[in-house]
Amino acid sequence: MKFIDLAKKRYSLRKFDSKKVEQEKIDIILEAARVAPTAVNYQPQRILVIQSDEALEKYKECTLYHFNAPLAFLICYDKIACWKDKAGKDSGVVDASIVTTQMMYAAEELGLGSTWVGSFSYEKLREFFELPEYLEPVAMLPVGYPAESAKPSHLHDKRFELDKTVFTDSFKGIEPGEESDPNH
Repeated sequence: MKFIDLAKKRYSLRKFDSKKVEQEKIDIILEAARVAPTAVNYQPQRILVIQSDEALEKYKECTLYHFNAPLAFLICYDKIACWKDKAGKDSGVVDASIVTTQMMYAAEELGLGSTWVGSFSYEKLREFFELPEYLEPVAMLPVGYPAESAKPSHLHDKRFELDKTVFTDSFKGIEPGEESDPNH
């Protein structure tokens, strides 16, 4: 499948089958994370695989958006190990976001589904999964096989045309918040 077709097909899965994800597929998803580009190739991503019943119960206490997935990844970055520009701004969130995105597409290619979860309890994550202060959580990624009744949101195909989001050589004349909702 061509990448653009994979990108159009992928959607945020919110209904998972209870079937466990095979280790071979987990390994492929983690390999996609490993080879993801990061600033200056510093590779600050730190990924926790959450798959035991005990760990999944802890995970469910950290977010309302677990969707009873049989597997989840917690994607963090090491605040010490990430690249920083001359002004001191670090690349960690961007690096972890690239890693997470590659993991989502790898899961899709394997016949699995996922959804990016950015709403969680930092305090509970730190406590339950023993995160040191230098690790910054960016995303939780529940992953698994789609339930039989799973389907994309009615908003899945509602995207702006390129002329609403892409400009050439200048942003002159663009208004803040203009056309900010493709669903209207």
